Amino acid sequence: MTKDQHAFIDSASRPVFPDVVVLLGDGRLGERSRIESRFGGTEFAAITRLQAALRELVAYRFVYLDTHDNLLSDLLIDPPSFVLNFCDTGYRNDGRQELHIPALLDMLAIPYSGAGPAGLAMCHDKGLVRAVASAHGVPVPLEIFVDAGMLESAIPFAFPALIKLNCGDGSVGITPESVVHNMKEVQVKLARMRAEFPAQDMLVQEFLSRPEYSVGLIGNPGLGFTILPLLEVDYRGLEPHLPRILSYASKTDPHSLYWRQITYREAHVDARIRQQLIDAACLLFKRLGCRDYARFDFRTDADGLSKLLDVNPNPAWCWDGKLNLMAAFAGYSYAEFLRRIMAAAQQRIVSTGGAKLVNDVA
Repeated sequence: MTKDQHAFIDSASRPVFPDVVVLLGDGRLGERSRIESRFGGTEFAAITRLQAALRELVAYRFVYLDTHDNLLSDLLIDPPSFVLNFCDTGYRNDGRQELHIPALLDMLAIPYSGAGPAGLAMCHDKGLVRAVASAHGVPVPLEIFVDAGMLESAIPFAFPALIKLNCGDGSVGITPESVVHNMKEVQVKLARMRAEFPAQDMLVQEFLSRPEYSVGLIGNPGLGFTILPLLEVDYRGLEPHLPRILSYASKTDPHSLYWRQITYREAHVDARIRQQLIDAACLLFKRLGCRDYARFDFRTDADGLSKLLDVNPNPAWCWDGKLNLMAAFAGYSYAEFLRRIMAAAQQRIVSTGGAKLVNDVA
């Protein structure tokens, strides 16, 4: 267990809610953020690994809920005592409706893991996250907001720059051409983005070229955190001609060089820098409404200053996701990683009187 001052004090004793409904995306439906707009072998394999890991947690009993057409009726007919909300694809696999899942659970007074609708809504808007971080003194990249209705192209402050969606998950829309080096490339990329993602705002952001780190937290403010070892994205194996970015292909396409040649390793950074990143993550965790677990991504500029890239309030739960890789650096198995998320959520629910509310409703 970490020796940080924010250490999350966790017990493997009998859980408050041993009966758990695991809420997932619906593999029967399409999803735009996946290759060929549908779940594939990688996604189903991840679910199989999840189920195998959860079977190791003998103190719990699990039921899986992934049919979104019947979601409301299933929850109304047999309300769960606790939901492990791993539906990061959104209601009916629409990422814009990710926050609708916890909103529905709140309306039905069903306790669940992870961020609530307000936290998900705030973190979905990258420009808003940047503004909150900057207001609290957390370093952020230089950035220009490009309104969906703007006809003229934004002029970057400097080159190279990175163009991405203001509201987008899983690096959707990010390709090698997202790193631009002149105004012609800016205009071409913005035009392509407008055609592919109509009526969506975009960001033209300072391209940060030096090490990229992630901070992972499990726990809650006031109850303590497990601070996982920092992760660094390892671009050393990537073909030299490719921009050093986590593109859409790096997360979705097993045939891509980005998928095959980018790896992750435990970060070894100066203690002062490490503490700065952890302090920023803990501050933003509370300010942005995160709960139970979250991941914070930073990247370093040419002067050695690490700046906030993104806040992930319900980060990937899969076995090969960054958060579980960080848990492995700490010596935790996949099953133990999942158990700690549930323990943090149930501890929070009990501390806020949620368990009493459920018992009263029942």
